[in-house]
Order: sequence, then structure tokens, then C-alpha cells
Amino acid sequence: MVHPDGERNTRIVLAARPQGEPTADDFRLEHAPVPEPAEGQVLLRNRYLSLDPYMRGRMNAGRSYAKPVEIGEVMDGGTVSEVIHSRHPDLKAGDLVLAHGGWQTHAIADGRLLKRRLDGSVAPLTTALGVYGMPGFTAYVGLHEIGKPQPGETVVVAAASGPVGATVGQIAKLQGARTVGIAGGDAKRAYLRDELGFDMALDHRAPDFAAQLRAACPDGIDVYFENVGGAVFDAVVPLLNDFARIPVCGLVAHYNDTALPPGPDRMPWLMSQILTRHLTVRGFIQHDFIALYPQFLCEMGAWLSEGKIRYREDLVEGLENAPHALIGLLRGENFGKVVVKL
Repeated sequence: MVHPDGERNTRIVLAARPQGEPTADDFRLEHAPVPEPAEGQVLLRNRYLSLDPYMRGRMNAGRSYAKPVEIGEVMDGGTVSEVIHSRHPDLKAGDLVLAHGGWQTHAIADGRLLKRRLDGSVAPLTTALGVYGMPGFTAYVGLHEIGKPQPGETVVVAAASGPVGATVGQIAKLQGARTVGIAGGDAKRAYLRDELGFDMALDHRAPDFAAQLRAACPDGIDVYFENVGGAVFDAVVPLLNDFARIPVCGLVAHYNDTALPPGPDRMPWLMSQILTRHLTVRGFIQHDFIALYPQFLCEMGAWLSEGKIRYREDLVEGLENAPHALIGLLRGENFGKVVVKL
């Protein structure tokens, strides 16, 4: 295939495995020829790239639920992509698809795996990387399958201004629950309360945060949607009601840890709480419940078109700025779903 405009594939690869918090030196920007698709494949031009906390784990060499990115490999990531050359019968140039194109301008994909076409008629294309995509689905199945909030119950959500947490809180409200959102800073608290309709919004940075949480949950906590860990979890556990449910989809407060936290060992205490309060604690990855994806697309599409679910995006211009944006995301500097426009 000839590229008359002389396009090159610009990509960001993993240059080194981080020791603690990632730095710019852990990434490397490269240029390479645009790849050629084989039979059954398509060549994609990535338009938007999703940045998500799980990417920090992929930078490590240790065992996890997914294969780590190797040194010199393109960083992993979901994309909104345009087919620019197809060798698959069901796809043609100009089709927009949800893909896993990674941190690069061009990618090769197996046409059989590109099952979701995008047209922007329900919501903007970027939402396929956020509220109408993997983060939204994570919120949806975590509540639907594990949290199972009942009308009148109290649902507490960590990182509530992020794409998962914001969606969790709004779905819980639609199901009749009382929602308490936890975020960092006055602007995020106001967003949760005034725009998303959370009943209460707390700042985890407040010196008396634990006391504020106790006051905000006079009837205890029935569902705690965990994606942070750290001090927030410490404040939540004493307030959990009998038979409370804790969906665990992330622990971003610990992703840069290089060693276990200092003692004392509180594992026996935590296990005692799980036993005596009959708690359900389940870690999950959204793909565990992939059979519910069509149901999610239908329900979320309706909620978005009816204005029942709102969202916020944090748009970053340029692939070269992705490393800085990921570092900021892990620090909690983003406000909304981080999307890189390529």
C-alpha cells in the first residue's frame, strides 16, 4: 500500500519499567513506517486514545490479569479508530470502530475483533472510551452483579468524579439508593453534588475526613465501590453494615507502591470484619461480565439520550502529551475521563 502523504506511524513505547511513580524517562516516542494489513486485517488511523489507571499495572513485569507491556513495545490502550485500508469483507475505509490500537497513530487489527462500530448518533465518539465504553461498563456490571444496591441503601463511591465513580453514583441514584461521593478538592465536590446529583460529596484530603464520612453515613454503608484503597478504605470499613457489598475494580492509591505498607499487620482485623459482618468483597475485571455488554449498550444509550447520565471528559491534545497525562491521572490531577486526541 502506498501512502502518498508520506505518513509515518508515531508511537510511544515503554522505555523502562518504573520504580514507583512513572517518569517521562519511562516512555519513548518513536517513528516507524505505517504497517501493512494482511488478509483479514485492517489498517487503522487512531483518532482518540483512552488513558486509564490500569495502564500503570501493565508497565510492571509481575503477574497480573493481563500480559505486561514489554520493554520496547507500544503502550497498551483503547482507541476510537478509523479504518483506512481494509482486507476484511465486513469493514471498509472510513468505518469508525472501537479498537485496542495502543499509544500510536496507526495500528493493525484483526477485523474479526472489531465488533463495535461507532457513528456518534447516540453520544460523541469519545464516550466509547468512557461512560459509553469500558469505564461505564465497569461501573454498570460492578453495581449490577456485585453491589446490587436496593432502594434506600447507602452507596459510597471512591474517586467519584472519575469516569467509573461518576457512573456508579448516577446508576445507584437511578436505582433509588442514597449516594455519597468521595473526590479531591472543592471543584470536584461541587460537580458531584450540583451536576451529578450525589446526596453528599466529601473531600478525602480533609484532615477530618473519617469523621465527615461517619456523619454523612448515619445509617452505615451498604455498598462501597472500591477503586482507590488507602486511607479512604480505612475510613469506610468501620462503617460497613452487615451484609455490605464491596466491588473492587481498582486500587489506584497503591499502583506506584514499591513495597508493602508499614505494619502493624491488619489483615487479621480485616478478615475478622469480613467474617463477623458477613461482608462480600469481590475483585473483578469488567470482562468477567462481558455477556452483559449488549444489555449495557442498550440501557446506557437510553440513559445518555434521555439525559439521565451525565459525564465529563478531560481532553489532552497530542500523542506526545500522553505520558505526562498518565502521570497526572495517577496523581488524581485529571477531572473526568482522560482522552488523548491524536
